[in-house]
Amino acid sequence: MDSVLRAGGRRAGLFTSPHLIRFSERVRVNGEMIPDDAAAAAITALRSAAESMEIHPTFFELTMALALDWFDRAGAEWVVLETGMGGRLDATNVMTPAVSVITPVDLDHQQWLGDTLEAIAAEKAGILKPGVPAVSAPQHPAVERVLRETAERVGAPLRFVDAPYTASPVALAGEHQAWNAALAVAALEAAGLAPRPAEIAAGLASAEWPARFQMLDGGRLVLDGGHNPHGIRYLVETWRARFPGEKAVLIFGAVAEKDSRASLALLAPIVERAFFVTVDSPRAVAAASLAAEWAGAAPGVPGETASSLAAALENRGGRALLCGSLYLCGEALALLRGGVFERSAQ
Repeated sequence: MDSVLRAGGRRAGLFTSPHLIRFSERVRVNGEMIPDDAAAAAITALRSAAESMEIHPTFFELTMALALDWFDRAGAEWVVLETGMGGRLDATNVMTPAVSVITPVDLDHQQWLGDTLEAIAAEKAGILKPGVPAVSAPQHPAVERVLRETAERVGAPLRFVDAPYTASPVALAGEHQAWNAALAVAALEAAGLAPRPAEIAAGLASAEWPARFQMLDGGRLVLDGGHNPHGIRYLVETWRARFPGEKAVLIFGAVAEKDSRASLALLAPIVERAFFVTVDSPRAVAAASLAAEWAGAAPGVPGETASSLAAALENRGGRALLCGSLYLCGEALALLRGGVFERSAQ
């Protein structure tokens, strides 16, 4: 959506999370990250304000406040806000948008959103508002039912996209990205923006989203932020389409509360050898634990712990697939580009 807006000459703000390498990635205007001095000044002001609050704002709440302030100062005409988690209780839900967008709903963040698809769908549906149009990707029947019932109850016109975007090339790899592109175009149209076909084509052809089947080293290294079975299924499909019959050297790290065992079982058929690393996060799953899960998920496929991410990247050998955590992707990009990895709090 951001890329199509900018292709149409609109000054767009973009709020995303988590960041991969630098905190400033979360807040962009016209594709440019918030300058360090502006971010530092905003953080200082927020710190001062938060000190007097009885209930201290969360990291995500403070970051969104910083973003909204910067979008105002930088003259953003339109803003694309990505929810942090769920929707009903998400900080972004204080806004009344021009359109609400719901991507495919699956099991994730169960410890906060609920143990069933219906429960999670109800949290996602919490962003629907009276009179505000909404668009959704195709959903599991149980999820679709919840979304339709909620939309009818609150009076939100709801449309489901029913076909992938095929009118022009999409820069991001994978059939699922053609569906995402269709969802983005439908959302912009529902918001009343009606981008011209040339703007849509230019925006989708130039869209960048690091760590989403991102190919580096001439295609010998693929980075993907897939971290749950839902995302890993799409990742495996995309790998098979792009490299038919070829198996990967897997570099995998994960954080707690994710179903890494199920993800590893899905990855096993496309892997010839695996390295496991401990992500630089307080919530990291130890590499040894992941290696033990691999032994059960992929018997007969070699797997070992790596002393570090740098060692795994150096010893990868064949075409490698690095996945399991966006934090891990951020570490890898920082290593490969010589940057400084800023650990994400959320």
